[in-house]
Amino acid sequence: MFSYKKLFLLMEEREISKEKLKNDIGISSATMAKLAKNEEVALSTIQSLCKYFDCQPGAILSYEKEIDENSILFRLREEQDIKLKGGLYHQTQVRLAYNSNHMEGSRLTEDQTRSIYETQTIGVTEGTEKIDDIIETVNHFRCFDYILTVADKELSEDIVKHIHLLLKSGTTDSQKEWFAVGDYKKRPNMIGNMMETTHPSKVASEIKQLLKSYRENSNVTFEDIVDFHYRFEKIHPFQDGNGRVGRLIMFKECLKYNIPPFIIEDVSKEYYRRGLQEYTTEKGFLIETCRAAQDVYKKLLEYFEYI
Repeated sequence: MFSYKKLFLLMEEREISKEKLKNDIGISSATMAKLAKNEEVALSTIQSLCKYFDCQPGAILSYEKEIDENSILFRLREEQDIKLKGGLYHQTQVRLAYNSNHMEGSRLTEDQTRSIYETQTIGVTEGTEKIDDIIETVNHFRCFDYILTVADKELSEDIVKHIHLLLKSGTTDSQKEWFAVGDYKKRPNMIGNMMETTHPSKVASEIKQLLKSYRENSNVTFEDIVDFHYRFEKIHPFQDGNGRVGRLIMFKECLKYNIPPFIIEDVSKEYYRRGLQEYTTEKGFLIETCRAAQDVYKKLLEYFEYI
């Protein structure tokens, strides 16, 4: 099936409305409606659009295949729909939420994370748990469900921002006037105490450019996804939650391109952080850390007979 989603993402990036596009290249409302519905349009319309945006057809047009019933994405969605207990979807929800949150300072154990997912209770406590840790765990489950919903879609600013909105909603941070939940940061920040990140005034333009260059890749590989992750983290577009949003995006993109996904485990966080810090001089360290994580997830896939 033809899809013009890339066209509308390009329009969004360049802040071109449907009305402006219609007027500038002289297409009818009926043709615009066909584009919005992913219906076939005249070759002359495609040529006019390419000339207007100074691009090749692949930048505005794609062909979407039906999701393979043997793909990991199809299986995860199936288990999600039937609410299967103990399967790959269940295990991924718990492991991804626990490890990604724990890397960022959550005090919840994996057993407590599992209890929240399975029983909506925290289980055995020692009185040191923070309310935000619990909220963000529940929110992370929602984020994972969301990326399954949009996994086969082109990555966009709306998707990136919505993941952040889901992750940080209802937290203490969300009650701060200056903290922009679901929107880009308003104050400068750093990765740890060493890596400088993009200034708030430049975040929107740099994210647009990052997404544009990534979408232009016609054959996305594992290495491309890791590279995108580094560049996303270097921008650090949100006030907080960048690591978790970035790792969810990597999982989503692996599913989109039917690449075995992976979970960076808390025990590997120092290798992961070193990989980010040294990426400009030695890409291999981050890539190999992610490859090792992929090998672990592959064992889970093998156990459930998905590969």
